[in-house]
Amino acid sequence: MRSLKTLEDISDGRIYDIEDTVKAGTGGCDGCSACCHDVGELVVLTPFDVYEMVSGLNVSFDELLIDKLELRENNKIVLPHLKMYGDSKRCSFLGIENRCIIHGHRPDICRLFPLGRVYEDDDCKYFLQVGSCMKSNLEKVKVKEWIGIKNNHENKAFILAWYRLLKALTFRLKFVRDDQELETINKSLLDIFYRMTLKDEEDFYSAFLRCLPEAKNQLSII
Repeated sequence: MRSLKTLEDISDGRIYDIEDTVKAGTGGCDGCSACCHDVGELVVLTPFDVYEMVSGLNVSFDELLIDKLELRENNKIVLPHLKMYGDSKRCSFLGIENRCIIHGHRPDICRLFPLGRVYEDDDCKYFLQVGSCMKSNLEKVKVKEWIGIKNNHENKAFILAWYRLLKALTFRLKFVRDDQELETINKSLLDIFYRMTLKDEEDFYSAFLRCLPEAKNQLSII
């Protein structure tokens, strides 16, 4: 049986905020793509991740599901994940030269690595996953610069709201036994957030907040 590792087991023992400096910089990775293989179960995509991909590639969510993404179920919730290919299980967005072809629009988890995110007291901060990156000498970099997300305040508010929604939905689904009801709930989740259409002059964060009350109502979440 695998032992359950705690945060202390996998980190340097520190918690970092967005303005802190941490030894996480890979210096361009130097051709390494180890973290882009066999991570299909780990890279769960948020609505913002998919929005970035859809906008950057000018495709629809359903087009991405053809060969780039796949739906996986965990705790009865069905969410999109990165699709892996071949014997080495390489990411569907990993190019022939082992470089990410959507680097400017890459998922949140990919942006963070080798950092991880921890949630506590209705807030989220970051920790360094020691030994997870193949590079031996990581460089000091500011967390904000490493993640490279615009509008950090709005992005953090979205991340927390999404985390709370999934947490509430996980609890709700514990009491759902009917397969048809589960299918309806998961379809609603995907339709509302991953197939979301922005109105004129609306950015992603505004659209998400507009859709949130409707989603809670349809999913029977308080």
